[in-house]
Amino acid sequence: MIIGILAIQGDFIEHKKALDTFGVDSVFVKYPEELDAIDGLIIPGGESTTISKLAKKWGLFEKIKEFGKPIMGTCAGAILMASRVLNEFDQEEDIPFGLIDMTVKRNAFGRQIESFETKLNFNGKEFTGVFIRAPKIIKHGKEVEVLIKYQDSPVMVKQGNRLALTFHPELSPDSLLIHEYFIDLVKAK
Repeated sequence: MIIGILAIQGDFIEHKKALDTFGVDSVFVKYPEELDAIDGLIIPGGESTTISKLAKKWGLFEKIKEFGKPIMGTCAGAILMASRVLNEFDQEEDIPFGLIDMTVKRNAFGRQIESFETKLNFNGKEFTGVFIRAPKIIKHGKEVEVLIKYQDSPVMVKQGNRLALTFHPELSPDSLLIHEYFIDLVKAK
């Protein structure tokens, strides 16, 4: 099993360190043909507009949209996985891959200065959720399963073999249980 990490912008190195903790083989993905050799993909946090533009420029955009294997998107990755994205002025943006039936609002938990950490719970285990300029899932389709909520808003959802998180599990040691969950999803494919 090999998990790819989209490595064109963002905190891809931290995701590799998280996967290394579990002894999982991982590779950085920068080119479309590299998607053929992996069993799952992580789209990291970073700047969603930049990731989208570079993915289009480097020929990755359509290939990721067609990638049928498990995908996990964190923060900016969740924005990119959405079917619809709104900016802070509620104007629709044209950047997502459209992989999960959800509407995401950028920076909805606040700007950089309002970033925060909070305790979350997943499968009966408490961990630290790190929210940095975090988006908010404001609407989702019937086939989307809400796995974690914060202040009555979904912060981790699943549709089929795709996970979207509005927080950064790679930035807190106690939140590696999210990576473990994704690894299990990839193994089950």
